[in-house]
Amino acid sequence: MTGSASGTTAGTEHTFTEFGLPGEPGAEAFWATARTPAYLRAEDGGWVALFLRRGPAASVGFESWSDPVPLRRWADTDCWYAQVRMPARLRVTYRLLTEDGAYADPLNPAGAGGDRSVAATPDTPAQPHWPDIGADDVLPLPRTRLRWASERLGGRRTVRVHPVGGGGPVVLLLDGDDWLYLHPAMTAFEAAVAEGGMPPVTLVFLPAGDRRAEFGCDPGLWEAVRDELLPLVAESGVPADPGRLVVAGQSLGGLSAMYAALEFPDLVSGVACQSASFWWTPGAMDLPDPLAGPVGGAVAARLREGADLTGLRVAFDVGEHETRMLPHCEQVETLAARAGASVRVSRSPSEHDRAGWRHALLRDVAWALDRPLP
Repeated sequence: MTGSASGTTAGTEHTFTEFGLPGEPGAEAFWATARTPAYLRAEDGGWVALFLRRGPAASVGFESWSDPVPLRRWADTDCWYAQVRMPARLRVTYRLLTEDGAYADPLNPAGAGGDRSVAATPDTPAQPHWPDIGADDVLPLPRTRLRWASERLGGRRTVRVHPVGGGGPVVLLLDGDDWLYLHPAMTAFEAAVAEGGMPPVTLVFLPAGDRRAEFGCDPGLWEAVRDELLPLVAESGVPADPGRLVVAGQSLGGLSAMYAALEFPDLVSGVACQSASFWWTPGAMDLPDPLAGPVGGAVAARLREGADLTGLRVAFDVGEHETRMLPHCEQVETLAARAGASVRVSRSPSEHDRAGWRHALLRDVAWALDRPLP
Protein backbone atom coordinates (compact mmCIF):
# COMPACT_ATOMS: atom_id res chain seq x y z
CA MET A 1 0.00 0.00 0.00
CA THR A 2 1.43 3.34 -1.02
CA GLY A 3 0.39 6.86 -1.60
CA SER A 4 -0.24 7.48 -5.30
CA ALA A 5 1.12 10.18 -7.53
CA SER A 6 -1.18 12.24 -9.70
CA GLY A 7 -0.97 11.66 -13.43
CA THR A 8 -2.30 14.72 -15.24
CA THR A 9 -2.68 15.80 -18.82
CA ALA A 10 0.11 17.96 -20.12
CA GLY A 11 -0.28 21.70 -19.84
CA THR A 12 0.75 22.25 -23.47
CA GLU A 13 -0.56 19.68 -25.91
CA HIS A 14 1.54 18.31 -28.75
CA THR A 15 0.32 17.32 -32.16
CA PHE A 16 -0.04 13.64 -32.93
CA THR A 17 2.62 13.91 -35.62
CA GLU A 18 5.13 14.95 -32.95
CA PHE A 19 4.57 11.51 -31.42
CA GLY A 20 5.34 9.88 -34.78
CA LEU A 21 1.71 9.21 -35.72
CA PRO A 22 1.07 10.51 -39.26
CA GLY A 23 -2.25 11.05 -40.93
CA GLU A 24 -5.56 12.55 -39.90
CA PRO A 25 -6.69 11.34 -36.45
CA GLY A 26 -9.64 9.00 -36.82
CA ALA A 27 -8.94 8.11 -40.46
CA GLU A 28 -8.33 4.50 -41.42
CA ALA A 29 -4.73 5.26 -42.38
CA PHE A 30 -4.16 6.75 -38.93
CA TRP A 31 -5.53 3.69 -37.12
CA ALA A 32 -3.52 1.37 -39.35
CA THR A 33 -0.26 2.66 -37.83
CA ALA A 34 -1.39 3.82 -34.39
CA ARG A 35 0.45 2.25 -31.45
CA THR A 36 0.32 3.51 -27.89
CA PRO A 37 1.58 4.74 -25.61
CA ALA A 38 3.84 7.02 -27.64
CA TYR A 39 6.30 9.33 -25.89
CA LEU A 40 7.89 12.76 -26.13
CA ARG A 41 10.60 14.03 -23.79
CA ALA A 42 9.26 16.76 -21.49
CA GLU A 43 11.14 19.88 -20.49
CA ASP A 44 11.49 18.68 -16.89
CA GLY A 45 13.34 15.52 -17.98
CA GLY A 46 10.26 13.31 -17.76
CA TRP A 47 7.93 12.31 -20.55
CA VAL A 48 4.60 13.12 -22.16
CA ALA A 49 2.80 9.88 -22.99
CA LEU A 50 0.05 9.74 -25.59
CA PHE A 51 -2.75 7.22 -25.02
CA LEU A 52 -5.32 6.52 -27.74
CA ARG A 53 -8.59 4.66 -28.01
CA ARG A 54 -10.83 4.09 -30.96
CA GLY A 55 -14.18 5.11 -29.35
CA PRO A 56 -16.27 5.08 -27.31
CA ALA A 57 -15.27 7.17 -24.28
CA ALA A 58 -12.92 5.76 -21.65
CA SER A 59 -10.36 6.65 -19.01
CA VAL A 60 -6.83 5.37 -18.49
CA GLY A 61 -6.72 3.62 -15.12
CA PHE A 62 -3.23 3.12 -13.69
CA GLU A 63 -2.33 0.36 -11.24
CA SER A 64 -0.97 2.53 -8.45
CA TRP A 65 0.84 5.53 -9.82
CA SER A 66 -2.03 7.86 -10.69
CA ASP A 67 -5.72 8.52 -10.48
CA PRO A 68 -7.64 7.67 -13.69
CA VAL A 69 -7.12 10.10 -16.57
CA PRO A 70 -10.14 10.69 -18.85
CA LEU A 71 -9.65 10.46 -22.61
CA ARG A 72 -10.92 13.34 -24.73
CA ARG A 73 -12.50 13.13 -28.13
CA TRP A 74 -10.72 14.49 -31.21
CA ALA A 75 -13.24 16.69 -33.02
CA ASP A 76 -16.19 14.55 -34.12
CA THR A 77 -14.10 11.43 -34.85
CA ASP A 78 -13.94 8.05 -33.10
CA CYS A 79 -10.46 9.00 -31.80
CA TRP A 80 -10.17 9.55 -28.04
CA TYR A 81 -6.86 10.56 -26.50
CA ALA A 82 -4.96 11.78 -23.44
CA GLN A 83 -1.51 13.27 -23.09
CA VAL A 84 -0.19 12.30 -19.67
CA ARG A 85 2.87 13.62 -17.86
CA MET A 86 5.08 10.82 -16.61
CA PRO A 87 8.32 11.01 -14.62
CA ALA A 88 11.57 9.63 -15.93
CA ARG A 89 12.01 5.88 -15.49
CA LEU A 90 8.51 4.59 -14.93
CA ARG A 91 7.00 1.21 -15.78
CA VAL A 92 3.32 0.96 -14.91
CA THR A 93 0.31 -1.28 -15.49
CA TYR A 94 -2.85 0.30 -16.82
CA ARG A 95 -6.33 -0.50 -18.15
CA LEU A 96 -8.89 1.27 -20.29
CA LEU A 97 -11.89 1.91 -18.08
CA THR A 98 -15.26 2.09 -19.83
CA GLU A 99 -18.91 2.03 -18.79
CA ASP A 100 -19.08 -1.72 -19.36
CA GLY A 101 -15.77 -2.84 -17.87
CA ALA A 102 -11.98 -2.62 -17.90
CA TYR A 103 -9.89 -3.75 -20.85
CA ALA A 104 -6.35 -4.09 -22.10
CA ASP A 105 -5.23 -1.47 -24.61
CA PRO A 106 -5.68 -3.02 -28.09
CA LEU A 107 -3.10 -0.60 -29.51
CA ASN A 108 -0.39 -1.75 -27.06
CA PRO A 109 1.27 -5.14 -27.71
CA ALA A 110 2.68 -5.27 -24.16
CA GLY A 111 -0.02 -6.80 -21.98
CA ALA A 112 -0.48 -8.45 -18.63
CA GLY A 113 -3.36 -10.88 -18.44
CA GLY A 114 -6.53 -10.34 -20.41
CA ASP A 115 -7.43 -6.88 -19.17
CA ARG A 116 -4.18 -5.03 -18.46
CA SER A 117 -1.41 -3.41 -20.46
CA VAL A 118 2.08 -2.21 -19.54
CA ALA A 119 3.49 1.25 -20.26
CA ALA A 120 7.23 1.84 -19.93
CA THR A 121 8.93 5.18 -20.57
CA PRO A 122 11.78 4.91 -23.09
CA ASP A 123 14.44 5.31 -20.41
CA THR A 124 13.39 2.24 -18.40
CA PRO A 125 15.79 -0.71 -18.64
CA ALA A 126 14.66 -3.80 -20.50
CA GLN A 127 13.07 -6.76 -18.73
CA PRO A 128 14.68 -9.73 -20.44
CA HIS A 129 12.90 -13.10 -20.36
CA TRP A 130 9.40 -11.60 -19.95
CA PRO A 131 7.37 -11.91 -23.17
CA ASP A 132 4.79 -9.42 -24.35
CA ILE A 133 1.34 -10.89 -23.73
CA GLY A 134 -1.60 -9.86 -25.87
CA ALA A 135 -5.15 -9.63 -24.57
CA ASP A 136 -6.15 -12.81 -26.41
CA ASP A 137 -3.08 -14.88 -25.53
CA VAL A 138 -3.51 -17.92 -23.28
CA LEU A 139 -0.67 -18.30 -20.79
CA PRO A 140 0.89 -21.74 -20.28
CA LEU A 141 0.23 -23.34 -16.90
CA PRO A 142 2.18 -25.98 -14.95
CA ARG A 143 0.86 -29.48 -15.43
CA THR A 144 1.14 -30.45 -11.78
CA ARG A 145 -1.72 -29.29 -9.56
CA LEU A 146 -1.83 -30.00 -5.86
CA ARG A 147 -5.16 -29.86 -4.04
CA TRP A 148 -4.20 -28.45 -0.66
CA ALA A 149 -6.87 -28.79 2.03
CA SER A 150 -5.08 -27.11 4.91
CA GLU A 151 -6.08 -28.09 8.42
CA ARG A 152 -4.07 -25.19 9.78
CA LEU A 153 -5.46 -22.48 7.48
CA GLY A 154 -8.82 -23.96 6.57
CA GLY A 155 -10.31 -24.13 3.10
CA ARG A 156 -8.98 -25.61 -0.11
CA ARG A 157 -6.66 -24.11 -2.67
CA THR A 158 -4.97 -25.27 -5.85
CA VAL A 159 -1.19 -25.00 -5.81
CA ARG A 160 0.64 -25.45 -9.11
CA VAL A 161 4.19 -26.80 -9.24
CA HIS A 162 6.64 -26.59 -12.12
CA PRO A 163 10.22 -27.92 -12.36
CA VAL A 164 12.39 -25.58 -14.43
CA GLY A 165 15.44 -27.11 -16.07
CA GLY A 166 14.77 -30.45 -14.40
CA GLY A 167 13.92 -28.96 -11.00
CA GLY A 168 15.99 -27.97 -8.00
CA PRO A 169 15.66 -25.71 -4.95
CA VAL A 170 12.06 -24.78 -4.20
CA VAL A 171 11.08 -21.21 -5.07
CA LEU A 172 7.81 -20.38 -3.34
CA LEU A 173 5.98 -17.59 -5.17
CA LEU A 174 3.49 -15.84 -2.92
CA ASP A 175 0.42 -14.41 -4.67
CA GLY A 176 1.09 -17.24 -7.09
CA ASP A 177 -2.04 -16.71 -9.20
CA ASP A 178 -0.78 -13.29 -10.26
CA TRP A 179 2.41 -14.92 -11.54
CA LEU A 180 0.35 -17.51 -13.41
CA TYR A 181 -2.44 -15.46 -14.98
CA LEU A 182 -1.14 -11.88 -15.22
CA HIS A 183 2.62 -12.15 -15.64
CA PRO A 184 3.98 -15.45 -17.06
CA ALA A 185 6.61 -16.30 -14.45
CA MET A 186 6.84 -19.91 -15.63
CA THR A 187 7.92 -18.74 -19.10
CA ALA A 188 10.31 -16.12 -17.70
CA PHE A 189 12.04 -18.57 -15.33
CA GLU A 190 12.34 -21.11 -18.15
CA ALA A 191 14.08 -18.50 -20.31
CA ALA A 192 16.43 -17.42 -17.50
CA VAL A 193 17.45 -21.00 -16.71
CA ALA A 194 17.90 -21.88 -20.39
CA GLU A 195 20.19 -18.87 -20.82
CA GLY A 196 22.31 -20.01 -17.87
CA GLY A 197 21.59 -17.03 -15.63
CA MET A 198 19.79 -19.11 -13.02
CA PRO A 199 20.22 -22.68 -11.75
CA PRO A 200 17.35 -25.16 -12.20
CA VAL A 201 14.55 -24.56 -9.70
CA THR A 202 11.14 -25.90 -8.79
CA LEU A 203 8.48 -23.21 -8.78
CA VAL A 204 5.59 -23.50 -6.33
CA PHE A 205 2.78 -21.02 -7.05
CA LEU A 206 0.95 -20.38 -3.78
CA PRO A 207 -2.38 -18.58 -4.31
CA ALA A 208 -3.33 -15.99 -1.73
CA GLY A 209 -6.16 -16.69 0.68
CA ASP A 210 -6.99 -13.87 3.08
CA ARG A 211 -3.94 -11.68 2.39
CA ARG A 212 -4.49 -9.39 5.35
CA ALA A 213 -4.62 -12.33 7.76
CA GLU A 214 -2.11 -14.72 6.20
CA PHE A 215 0.56 -12.21 5.16
CA GLY A 216 0.72 -10.36 8.46
CA CYS A 217 3.37 -11.33 10.99
CA ASP A 218 1.61 -14.48 12.12
CA PRO A 219 3.12 -17.99 12.25
CA GLY A 220 0.04 -19.81 10.92
CA LEU A 221 0.85 -19.60 7.22
CA TRP A 222 4.43 -20.73 7.66
CA GLU A 223 3.56 -23.60 9.98
CA ALA A 224 1.15 -24.77 7.28
CA VAL A 225 3.78 -24.39 4.55
CA ARG A 226 6.31 -26.34 6.59
CA ASP A 227 4.02 -29.09 7.90
CA GLU A 228 1.50 -29.47 5.06
CA LEU A 229 2.45 -27.88 1.74
CA LEU A 230 6.11 -28.85 1.41
CA PRO A 231 5.36 -32.51 2.25
CA LEU A 232 2.72 -32.41 -0.53
CA VAL A 233 5.36 -31.11 -2.94
CA ALA A 234 7.76 -33.85 -1.86
CA GLU A 235 5.07 -36.51 -2.44
CA SER A 236 4.02 -35.14 -5.83
CA GLY A 237 6.79 -36.77 -7.81
CA VAL A 238 8.00 -33.42 -9.13
CA PRO A 239 11.80 -33.15 -8.80
CA ALA A 240 12.51 -30.67 -6.01
CA ASP A 241 14.96 -29.93 -3.22
CA PRO A 242 12.80 -28.62 -0.34
CA GLY A 243 15.95 -28.40 1.79
CA ARG A 244 16.71 -25.13 -0.03
CA LEU A 245 13.69 -22.84 0.04
CA VAL A 246 13.64 -19.35 -1.44
CA VAL A 247 10.51 -17.32 -0.70
CA ALA A 248 9.55 -14.53 -3.11
CA GLY A 249 6.86 -12.01 -2.24
CA GLN A 250 5.68 -8.51 -3.04
CA SER A 251 3.94 -5.89 -0.91
CA LEU A 252 2.33 -7.79 2.00
CA GLY A 253 3.85 -10.93 0.50
CA GLY A 254 7.31 -9.39 0.85
CA LEU A 255 6.57 -8.67 4.50
CA SER A 256 5.50 -12.28 5.01
CA ALA A 257 8.60 -13.62 3.26
CA MET A 258 10.90 -11.65 5.56
CA TYR A 259 8.87 -12.67 8.61
CA ALA A 260 9.30 -16.32 7.59
CA ALA A 261 13.07 -15.88 7.42
CA LEU A 262 13.10 -14.30 10.88
CA GLU A 263 10.87 -16.78 12.67
CA PHE A 264 11.50 -19.99 10.69
CA PRO A 265 15.26 -19.88 10.00
CA ASP A 266 15.49 -23.65 9.53
CA LEU A 267 12.89 -23.43 6.77
CA VAL A 268 14.00 -20.45 4.66
CA SER A 269 17.44 -20.10 3.09
CA GLY A 270 16.78 -17.11 0.83
CA VAL A 271 14.31 -14.28 0.38
CA ALA A 272 13.41 -12.06 -2.57
CA CYS A 273 11.03 -9.29 -1.57
CA GLN A 274 9.87 -6.40 -3.70
CA SER A 275 8.16 -3.32 -2.22
CA ALA A 276 7.64 -5.17 1.04
CA SER A 277 5.10 -3.65 3.44
CA PHE A 278 7.60 -2.99 6.20
CA TRP A 279 5.34 -0.25 7.56
CA TRP A 280 3.15 -3.05 8.96
CA THR A 281 2.39 -3.26 12.67
CA PRO A 282 -0.57 -4.99 14.32
CA GLY A 283 -3.66 -2.93 13.53
CA ALA A 284 -1.89 -0.61 11.07
CA MET A 285 -4.13 -1.57 8.16
CA ASP A 286 -7.16 -0.24 10.02
CA LEU A 287 -5.62 3.22 10.46
CA PRO A 288 -6.34 6.18 8.15
CA ASP A 289 -2.66 6.30 7.18
CA PRO A 290 -0.98 2.91 7.67
CA LEU A 291 2.42 4.20 6.53
CA ALA A 292 2.59 6.90 9.22
CA GLY A 293 3.61 4.52 12.01
CA PRO A 294 7.05 3.46 13.31
CA VAL A 295 9.70 3.32 10.60
CA GLY A 296 10.29 -0.29 9.61
CA GLY A 297 7.25 -1.48 11.52
CA ALA A 298 7.10 -4.83 13.30
CA VAL A 299 9.95 -6.40 11.29
CA ALA A 300 12.39 -3.64 12.24
CA ALA A 301 11.33 -3.96 15.87
CA ARG A 302 11.97 -7.71 15.74
CA LEU A 303 15.41 -7.18 14.19
CA ARG A 304 16.34 -4.73 16.93
CA GLU A 305 15.63 -7.45 19.50
CA GLY A 306 18.74 -9.26 18.31
CA ALA A 307 17.78 -11.68 15.53
CA ASP A 308 20.61 -13.71 13.99
CA LEU A 309 20.30 -13.92 10.19
CA THR A 310 23.71 -15.45 9.57
CA GLY A 311 23.55 -17.64 6.46
CA LEU A 312 20.43 -15.97 5.05
CA ARG A 313 20.58 -14.35 1.63
CA VAL A 314 17.93 -11.65 1.27
CA ALA A 315 17.35 -9.34 -1.69
CA PHE A 316 15.36 -6.14 -1.21
CA ASP A 317 13.85 -4.13 -4.04
CA VAL A 318 11.43 -1.20 -3.98
CA GLY A 319 10.16 1.18 -6.65
CA GLU A 320 12.14 4.39 -6.84
CA HIS A 321 8.83 6.32 -7.10
CA GLU A 322 7.47 4.80 -3.86
CA THR A 323 8.75 7.69 -1.80
CA ARG A 324 6.78 6.89 1.35
CA MET A 325 7.84 3.25 1.29
CA LEU A 326 11.55 4.00 1.04
CA PRO A 327 12.24 4.91 4.72
CA HIS A 328 10.52 1.73 5.94
CA CYS A 329 12.44 -0.45 3.49
CA GLU A 330 15.78 1.26 4.14
CA GLN A 331 15.44 0.65 7.87
CA VAL A 332 14.85 -3.08 7.43
CA GLU A 333 17.63 -3.36 4.84
CA THR A 334 20.13 -1.82 7.26
CA LEU A 335 19.04 -3.91 10.25
CA ALA A 336 19.04 -7.16 8.25
CA ALA A 337 22.65 -6.58 7.23
CA ARG A 338 23.61 -5.84 10.85
CA ALA A 339 21.93 -9.11 11.85
CA GLY A 340 24.37 -11.04 9.67
CA ALA A 341 22.37 -11.59 6.46
CA SER A 342 23.95 -11.28 3.05
CA VAL A 343 21.93 -8.39 1.64
CA ARG A 344 21.32 -7.10 -1.86
CA VAL A 345 19.53 -3.75 -2.27
CA SER A 346 18.10 -2.36 -5.51
CA ARG A 347 15.54 0.14 -6.74
CA SER A 348 13.24 -0.49 -9.71
CA PRO A 349 11.89 2.18 -12.10
CA SER A 350 8.32 1.78 -10.91
CA GLU A 351 5.72 2.56 -8.30
CA HIS A 352 3.85 -0.15 -6.37
CA ASP A 353 3.27 -2.27 -9.44
CA ARG A 354 3.86 -5.90 -10.41
CA ALA A 355 5.03 -4.82 -13.87
CA GLY A 356 7.95 -3.10 -12.15
CA TRP A 357 8.73 -6.11 -9.97
CA ARG A 358 9.14 -8.64 -12.78
CA HIS A 359 12.84 -8.32 -13.50
CA ALA A 360 13.64 -7.95 -9.80
CA LEU A 361 11.84 -11.25 -9.17
CA LEU A 362 14.12 -13.19 -11.53
CA ARG A 363 17.29 -11.31 -10.63
CA ASP A 364 16.77 -11.55 -6.87
CA VAL A 365 15.78 -15.22 -6.84
CA ALA A 366 18.92 -15.98 -8.84
CA TRP A 367 21.00 -13.96 -6.38
CA ALA A 368 19.39 -15.70 -3.40
CA LEU A 369 20.54 -18.97 -4.99
CA ASP A 370 24.06 -17.52 -5.34
CA ARG A 371 23.81 -17.25 -9.13
CA PRO A 372 23.83 -13.54 -10.02
CA LEU A 373 21.59 -12.62 -12.95
CA PRO A 374 22.57 -9.42 -14.82
